[in-house]
Amino acid sequence: MSNILEIRNVSKKYKDFELKNINFSLERGYIMGFIGPNGAGKTSIIKLIMNLIKKDSGTIQVFGLDHVKDEIAIKEKIGFVYDENYFYEELTIQEMKNIIKRFYLHWDEEVFQKFAKEFDLPLKKKIKNLSKGMKMKFSLAVALSHHAELLIMDEPTSGLDPLVRRELLEILQSLMLDENKSIFFSTHITSDLDKIADFITLINNGEIVFSKTKDELTEEYCIVKGTKDKLSAHLEEQLIGLKVNELGFEALSMNKNKIKKMFGDSVLIEKPTIEDILVFSIRRGDQFVSSY
Repeated sequence: MSNILEIRNVSKKYKDFELKNINFSLERGYIMGFIGPNGAGKTSIIKLIMNLIKKDSGTIQVFGLDHVKDEIAIKEKIGFVYDENYFYEELTIQEMKNIIKRFYLHWDEEVFQKFAKEFDLPLKKKIKNLSKGMKMKFSLAVALSHHAELLIMDEPTSGLDPLVRRELLEILQSLMLDENKSIFFSTHITSDLDKIADFITLINNGEIVFSKTKDELTEEYCIVKGTKDKLSAHLEEQLIGLKVNELGFEALSMNKNKIKKMFGDSVLIEKPTIEDILVFSIRRGDQFVSSY
């Protein structure tokens, strides 16, 4: 399958922050979770993709097209779902939809009405009176009603109650039955990505730490726990974000098979969650953390 999104050697320098040589790609038919701590560069990357800010160097292609030269054609096929509400609060859903649809050549009213019914959208209700979950569903209905092939979602589940979050994730999974669509999902709620993501891309301090399939991460990485007497310089070379206290040590390793061969049953090896990998990876600059 061809890449629906491709970012190559992209850099952007601000006064006090820099995106450095960003590289990753997303194939059609997959969901990519985009993770990292606050201030790592996630929102800046999304703004670069959308040509809302200008890159200093590198290339960004969406649908195989240049994101600057072909901006209008690209945005016709992108759906956006943001954490914040950008709708006119005093308008009803119906009135807001009637404004939005004029901006899209391929708006499909039948599709919108289908999703409005499926999501139980109260079309005559003012947006200011909607719950956050209902606003999110409206955003998603709009994004899907002009036959978007790429959904870009910036913290879409932030602040939603667990039931609405689960419902949204189920909707996204059902969309992936169409192998022509892809979702780029920026979030700090990593448990959502454990459920639905195919790829995980981690950014920290303006640099990509890794961009891998979720299966690769859970197969290659592991949590290692053991008593302090098992620690050695050779072992520490294999560990990321080492944490030591009076009970022993805990860390992440990128090489589960090597750890198993080196230490067998003398250390505890566990399967990591996406959150484990995020936390230990961004702590890697401070390899030894004592809690005495």
